Amino acid sequence: MGHCRESEFKPLKIAVLTLSDTRDETTDTSGAFLVDAVTTTGHILADRRIIKDDKYQIRAVISAWIADPEVQVIISTGGTGFSGRDNTPDAVAPLFDKPIEGFGELFRHLSFVELGTSTVQSRAIGGVANGTAIFCLPGSTGACRTGWNGIIKEQLDARHRPCNFVAHLKAPTQE
Repeated sequence: MGHCRESEFKPLKIAVLTLSDTRDETTDTSGAFLVDAVTTTGHILADRRIIKDDKYQIRAVISAWIADPEVQVIISTGGTGFSGRDNTPDAVAPLFDKPIEGFGELFRHLSFVELGTSTVQSRAIGGVANGTAIFCLPGSTGACRTGWNGIIKEQLDARHRPCNFVAHLKAPTQE
């Protein structure tokens, strides 16, 4: 695992996707949190969108970002529960080249500490496709904070040891 280390921070190009039938830019506190977390950490916001929680719209946006050399990481918020409109894991998982099983497991562990057994209803997932890391978080701002601060922030920092995801991502394009 030691080959995954770097000595300096490397800003990544990250896209944020909010999945909601009701939110817009003024009410999307979860997406706003993620955008702020991405940029204050030193990463670059590649894109931000809010779309309906529709399986085919989700796949279309995520697939376009996976193919885009300007997007190295995708973080989505929303659509990971059990209601009839929660389609994110079903839409995104088939796009993975490799799932990151530990992401969902660790997210639910961290959430259990905060929320108790209600976390069993979270279907948060992660994976890698075409050198793009993808993390699908629940729609609450608290869940986004838990996922970012507890897992994603460190895993997107090339200095994090013993390893991180930076070495596994597609190379950024030249500025």
